[in-house]
Amino acid sequence: MSASPRAGLRDLDPYQSPQPPTDVRLNTNESPYPPSAALRRELAEAVRRESLNRYPDGEAEALRRELARHTGHPFEGVWAANGSNEVIEQLLLAHGGPGRTVVVFEPTYLLHRRLAWIAHSPVESIRVPEPWTIRPEDVDLAIAADPRVVLVCSPNNPTGNTQPVAAVERLASATNALVVVDEAYVEFGGKSALHLLGAHPNVVVVRTFSKAFGLAGARIGYCLAAPEVVDDLRRVRLPYHLSALTQAAGLVALRHAGEASAILAEIRAQRNRILAETPAMGVETFPSEANFVLFRPPKPAMEVWGGLLERGVLVRDVSDSVPGCLRVTAGTRGEVDRFLEALAEVMR
Repeated sequence: MSASPRAGLRDLDPYQSPQPPTDVRLNTNESPYPPSAALRRELAEAVRRESLNRYPDGEAEALRRELARHTGHPFEGVWAANGSNEVIEQLLLAHGGPGRTVVVFEPTYLLHRRLAWIAHSPVESIRVPEPWTIRPEDVDLAIAADPRVVLVCSPNNPTGNTQPVAAVERLASATNALVVVDEAYVEFGGKSALHLLGAHPNVVVVRTFSKAFGLAGARIGYCLAAPEVVDDLRRVRLPYHLSALTQAAGLVALRHAGEASAILAEIRAQRNRILAETPAMGVETFPSEANFVLFRPPKPAMEVWGGLLERGVLVRDVSDSVPGCLRVTAGTRGEVDRFLEALAEVMR
């Protein structure tokens, strides 16, 4: 007799970004620049020193202390996990669950809804109209839903706009929900909600090493929260959830944080170049504070996506959540050259 999974599980496709082989990958918002040779050498030496026959530090204390120094947030309120996705999943496991509503503002990062479902949490979706900035009336709807968790992505993925910190503050003041602000792209622009934590212990800021630090392959995320929230996460995390190799990578990356910051200006410059050059092709673009640009071509999105792929450039089709739109990561100058050339050909 075959096993029976939970209801609805086999109706879902696994979450993944299509990765057909291509020359220029601009679909997953990774940094186009690999870590420096100096960082790689230091990381190799750090790995050689690890006793991999022993379990890692289950509290990731050294990494959390360095994150506290890096962010200026108290150590007791710092938590780390395997990417910001796992941090959000742990927050939902701790504060969501059956009968505990999670509010999301659509369109937004698709995995927020998926993670809420994994945590058996009912989801209340509030559709925010273009230009996708959370309005006071959207906050009213969120409050009326009596949520236990509210997820806010800022800068928002896939739209690129930041969300008003005032909206986060009002949500935190008017509800007893955990207000989780996903700041995966905050190093590229926008204003952080971190300063709200002192007055609002129900606000959590989530960040990642995948974007600005250029360490998507290492899978390191963290959150800044009240100490009691971190204690909640310690109760739901798996034992030794963060490997010794991952912790070593995070520590080395923080020692090289200046190198990561130095390349942000070039990534922003390429983002701004996309914003400046695409309108002449008849393409509508939307302001972005992230490392990507949302754009709406005059032709069908899938036709343009396929045309770009035929020319060796892979972007993300987000038309399911934002009708008619595609999203392109700001790559190197050469990669953006290829994208703009390919897009011009497709538009002709």
